[in-house]
Amino acid sequence: MDLRLDAVTVAVDGHLLVRDLSLTVDRGQTVGLVGPNGSGKSTALRCVYRALRPSRGVVCVGGDDLATVPPRRSARSIAALTQDGGSDLDFTVAEVVALGRTPHLRGNRPLSGRERELCEQAMARLDIAHLADRGVLSLSGGERQRVLVARALVQEPEILVLDEPTNHLDIRHQIELLSLLKGVSLTVLVVLHDLNLAAATCDRIGVLSGGRLVAAGTPAEVLTADLVWNVFGVAATVVTHPLTGDPQLLYSLAPPHTT
Repeated sequence: MDLRLDAVTVAVDGHLLVRDLSLTVDRGQTVGLVGPNGSGKSTALRCVYRALRPSRGVVCVGGDDLATVPPRRSARSIAALTQDGGSDLDFTVAEVVALGRTPHLRGNRPLSGRERELCEQAMARLDIAHLADRGVLSLSGGERQRVLVARALVQEPEILVLDEPTNHLDIRHQIELLSLLKGVSLTVLVVLHDLNLAAATCDRIGVLSGGRLVAAGTPAEVLTADLVWNVFGVAATVVTHPLTGDPQLLYSLAPPHTT
């Protein structure tokens, strides 16, 4: 299922947070949103998982205007990992992961054998099977993050929306999670602050600044020294990763082209 934002604008209390954002994520593609703090990345994602309604423009999923799709149907097709997606209730890890099946259940129907197996597989993939009986409030931030990703996968969505999914994760689990995203065959829209992780993970990258899309394309097309300086105010030297061929950035605070 493809995802399209068409001239999406979001205004809150008279402030334009996102301005005429048009972006397409083709079926099975991973697209990253990057930009400085306050550039509108999370706001754009909220429009996709229906926490916000655009002031103007439309979000389309599979060709349908998301505003016309029944909530239960969109909950089955779109899973979201948000920055504030934790729980104040001390459910066990297994219980939280099982909540991913909620959009597919009617009434108090228990999980089927297939659904229980799906939960076990997701916990194994995210390296949290050994935590299944632990309360989520006893976990570290990184462990909770992996629990929430497992819950999203158990939902069996067609579109996965992730807002800073590598927050709190150590380097090993960052790499494992982003490798997982490349292998799940889902349509993925992800916000990342780390430009090198975005370059290694995403098929395409959109750069937001001041609520506007200022660049979009492949990592090699977008992540240039000029763009990083103009958008982030940081000098960068672009090098090629010796193993993957992905562009990687080496940073300094000095302006580019100076000695």
